[in-house]
Amino acid sequence: MDKQKIESLWVHLHSLVVLGDVGSYTAAATQLGISKGAMSQRIAELERAAGIPLVQRTTRSVRLTEAGQRLVDATRIPFESIERSFGDVKDMGGEPRGLVRMTAPVALGRQQIVPRLPPFLAMYPQIRVELELSDSFASLAREGFDLAVRHASRAPDTHIAWTLCRTGTVLVATRAYLRRHGTPVSPSDLTAHNCLHYFRRGEQPTWSFEPVRGGAARQSVGIRGNFAADNSEALRDAALGGLGIALVPDFTAQADLHAGKLVQVLPGWRPSGAFGDTIYAIRPYSPLLPRPVRLLVDYLREALKEGFGTQ
Repeated sequence: MDKQKIESLWVHLHSLVVLGDVGSYTAAATQLGISKGAMSQRIAELERAAGIPLVQRTTRSVRLTEAGQRLVDATRIPFESIERSFGDVKDMGGEPRGLVRMTAPVALGRQQIVPRLPPFLAMYPQIRVELELSDSFASLAREGFDLAVRHASRAPDTHIAWTLCRTGTVLVATRAYLRRHGTPVSPSDLTAHNCLHYFRRGEQPTWSFEPVRGGAARQSVGIRGNFAADNSEALRDAALGGLGIALVPDFTAQADLHAGKLVQVLPGWRPSGAFGDTIYAIRPYSPLLPRPVRLLVDYLREALKEGFGTQ
C-alpha cells in the first residue's frame, strides 16, 4: 500500500483505537463527534484496505479480532502521544474551553454537585458540563464519560481517582416520630421501630454499628420496615413525613438536620458498611488529562473539602 493511501487511513486507525477502548459503535461515534454511520464506514474502509476482518460484531457487543487488537496495540501509544502533545499546545493559550461529560449518584449530584457548579461555570464560561444523574455504576469508557463522582470505601484500581472529601452515614427521624414511638438508646432497640432502609436486591436488611467512643462491641441488627428505596432522597423524605427511622448518607440529611426538621438517632453509635465513606472523582486511565476536567476536579476538591458534617 502506498504512503498516500496509508496517510488517508490515519483517522480510520484512530477510530479503531477508540472503538477498541469503548466496545461500542455508538459510544465511539459520540466520543469522536461523528455519526454512528460514519463510524461504521470508517471501520469498513479500514477492513477493506487491510484485507482482513478487524472487528467481530454480535447482537450485544463489538470485539476486536486478533488482527484488530494487534493493530490497536501498535498504534495506541503514538496516537496518545499526539493527543497529549496537541492538548499541551492548546493549553498554552486562550481561555479554557471544552465539554466535560460527568456522572454522579442522584442524591449526591442534586444536593451537593449541582448547587456548586454555577460559580465554576461563571468562572470558565467556555467550559460546558453535561451531568448524568444515575445510581447505576456505568462503565465510564464505554459510556463516554470524562468524569464520575462516587461515594465508595475505596477507589477503583483501574481508574485515576482523586479524593474530594470524607463522608459518613447517619440515622435520622423526626422529633414527632420519636415522641410517638420512643427514642432508641442502643442499636438493639431498633427492632421495635419502623426502619426505612436502602434496598439492594438479594440482601437482607441489616444495620451495623460501632461505638463512637469505644468500650462496646460492634452490633448488627436485623431491621424491619414498611418502606425501602434505592435512593437516599426517597428515604429522607419518608423520614421527614414521620414514617420511621432512616439510614442515609450524611450529605442527604445535612440540610434537614441543620434546619431541625430531622434529628440524629443513636449519636453515640457510628453506622458502618451501609454506604461508602469517601467521595471520589474518578476517570478512565489516560496519559492526557484535559484541562477542563483538571479544572473541574480542582474546583470540586476545594468546594467539598469541608465534607458534609451533620453535627
